[in-house]
Amino acid sequence: MGDPRKIRKKYETPTHPWQKDRIDEEKTLTIEFGLKNKKEIWRMETLLKKFKDQVKALASRIDEQSKLEEKQLVNRLLSLGLITKEDPLDTVLGLGIRDVLERRLQTIIVRKGLAKTMKQSRQFITHGHVIVDSKKITFPSYIISLKEESLLEFIPTSTLSNVDHPERMIKEVSKDKLDKKKKEKKEEVAPPTFSPEEIAQIEEKGAIEKKKAEEKAEANKEKVKLAEKKKAPSASEAQDSKKEAPKKEEQNPEGDKK
Repeated sequence: MGDPRKIRKKYETPTHPWQKDRIDEEKTLTIEFGLKNKKEIWRMETLLKKFKDQVKALASRIDEQSKLEEKQLVNRLLSLGLITKEDPLDTVLGLGIRDVLERRLQTIIVRKGLAKTMKQSRQFITHGHVIVDSKKITFPSYIISLKEESLLEFIPTSTLSNVDHPERMIKEVSKDKLDKKKKEKKEEVAPPTFSPEEIAQIEEKGAIEKKKAEEKAEANKEKVKLAEKKKAPSASEAQDSKKEAPKKEEQNPEGDKK
């Protein structure tokens, strides 16, 4: 059977791990294109870097082999939709990571309206609902060519092949509702402005109301004190009650006898 093939990395990691601008850009790309991790970004970056390195190497050569390699490279870039026939080969040097991410199968499904979001598109692919040229593809990072793009569809046995499937239905919002929402966001209610005279009047009213509230509180305290005094017996009444108690005991020391 031979020796097993050694699995090698298909991407190159960044030269420096802590670069704020690069980390922020990678976060936006993962959210925008529904990527699982940063390895998917690095994989696309290495692919783009290989194309650019190949163009730079061909620019310094003028032999027949270089012409053949240049023709093959141009045909491949044209098939992937990264350049057009009118563009020179140097346009590859101006391509960005977004241009490559737009050619991923996950992104193409959303652009064609077969899925609502990037996450849903990824789910359709990994669950085996998508075929390209009658071949089932289950990895979202597949770079799809222009020829294969027209042959992209759902498996006939899948329920998603039905156009009226609820997961494929996209609710169309009318333009009037969108305009109203935009206007509501733009129109911010400005705080009311007062003249110095109005501010002085408001302060006077506040001071008067404060005084009234304090007077009411004092009146309530006095009422509570009076109520407590009425309920509690006075000192003289308490002494009289103590004197009357022993007199009753002297009158009946042993209690009533039968």
